Amino acid sequence: MLKADGFDAAILGIGRRAGADDILVYDYEQCVAVLIMDGMSDEEAIEYLEYNVVGAYVGEGTPMFVHVGELPE
Repeated sequence: MLKADGFDAAILGIGRRAGADDILVYDYEQCVAVLIMDGMSDEEAIEYLEYNVVGAYVGEGTPMFVHVGELPE
């Protein structure tokens, strides 16, 4: 399993998928909070997370980032 560096506090657990390796699952909002605690504004944190972390495919073990509790309308 691949880890997103610096976001251990935001790990929700392990995701299992049929026919694929398990992956780490992160709480998206907690990842944003980690970046804000490191000195970024809300906007900077979201932009950084989207472009550099969530948007980075690093193979089959790429972690998943979940918006906890949000359901589509």
